[in-house]
Amino acid sequence: MDHDPKLPAYSTGDPTSFAYSTSRERWPIIITQAIDDVYRTVGASNDATEAEKQAEGKKILGELAQLKYELQHNRALTPLRDDGFPDVAVYNDELARRGGNLTWLDAPWLFTECYLFRRMSTSFTLSQHWKSYDVFARQKIKSFRSSRAAVLELAARYHELIPQLRDKAAAAAPPRDAEADRLLFAEMCDVCLWGNASDLSLLLVLSYDTIGQIQGSEARRAAEKNILVNDLPRVHEHLERLRASGQAERRVDIVLDNAGFELFVDLVLAGYLLAAGLATTVVLHPKSIPWFVSDVLPSDFAALLNALAAPRAFFETPSGEDELRGVTPPKLTDDEVAQLEFLFGDWSRLHADGRLVLRPNRAWTGPGSFWRLPFEAPDLVEDLRQGVLTIFKGDLNYRKLVGDVAWDPTTPFPEALGPLGPKSGVNVLSLRTCKADVVVGLKPGEDEELRKTEGGGGDTGARKWAWNGKWAVVSFSQATS
Repeated sequence: MDHDPKLPAYSTGDPTSFAYSTSRERWPIIITQAIDDVYRTVGASNDATEAEKQAEGKKILGELAQLKYELQHNRALTPLRDDGFPDVAVYNDELARRGGNLTWLDAPWLFTECYLFRRMSTSFTLSQHWKSYDVFARQKIKSFRSSRAAVLELAARYHELIPQLRDKAAAAAPPRDAEADRLLFAEMCDVCLWGNASDLSLLLVLSYDTIGQIQGSEARRAAEKNILVNDLPRVHEHLERLRASGQAERRVDIVLDNAGFELFVDLVLAGYLLAAGLATTVVLHPKSIPWFVSDVLPSDFAALLNALAAPRAFFETPSGEDELRGVTPPKLTDDEVAQLEFLFGDWSRLHADGRLVLRPNRAWTGPGSFWRLPFEAPDLVEDLRQGVLTIFKGDLNYRKLVGDVAWDPTTPFPEALGPLGPKSGVNVLSLRTCKADVVVGLKPGEDEELRKTEGGGGDTGARKWAWNGKWAVVSFSQATS
């Protein structure tokens, strides 16, 4: 709290904020889905030897139902029960310092939403048989399976691209086409930016030999029009300069967002950065507890690799919903299987060689903004300083980076990072499709014009254009030497 920006925070009690509808409509649905998931798992545990697990599951169901009741009846937020992790004290201290009388529907949005998922976590971690249970795992697997067409298309293009890049890197004096390099980097980052929409319309020719064909294309111009801030040229210049300098260790960190297809495209980006020589190591930062429904856990990385290792079993086996609807998934072709297995082999080798690393940290699931990290998690920030770039994926990470407060939208991004700005020594890149109120780095008058667009909010006082993921910001803050 002490280190957060001194501006009004977005509140669940403000009818003009996206927090208002999120807390009243989306949060009860999330809890209901969690209840349904646990109920299914309890019902599937019919073995008499699992009686203790069933009993614990029923207790968890009661606690989730109580949580939903408190939320919908606007009760006060209560202290977290001690489940043995030190962040409980952090949450409870903040609750106390905020007066101890916050209610669900009239409280700071960022803190309350983090509290929601952290409180759900305690019901599982305090049990004996459900400690490592991911109540959102079914949803994440379902989402990845539903992205089959996009996965297959991107796998085919990755399978073509990566050997090309490695052949170039292995050449004694590899010829470089600066414009092709720049366009390919932009292409890969665009896929990573829009990945949660499973929209590969930009991927016209993901091939080094023909990448120049996309320059000036209609698809690229149409997509770039919706990127309100685009610092990718500066980021590419930064990475190319370090590569050309011969710096031996050039680590890129990716603070992950969603599992499923979005994790898949994050791994595509990681593989590209390594093959292109723009990074020597990529460190992935997943969450440590089930978080905001779809956020990546280490187990999601393993589940994705397992799906790629046995693609026929994963994509051809009917799901429970398929069986109810009488649907049989189409068979994969031999080429599709080979391409998916190529990705499995490539990413598994990179992981085994220590070039693709997973590094979870509970600091990512704290109750507040990343303005606090240099003070509350100095070892984490010092670790990030060892890299040449830290990529923060998604809307929540952006909200945490800038504190989820009512900035003037023309505020420069590095200024809005506060203690994690240029003087922190961390090079920060945010890839964010806008799904919340806060935004910085816009041109003067741009916010006003966007509010005038259809569904943009008009004169209601709400920045509705920033709620639906149609617009994006790609913002870079370069560390000062």
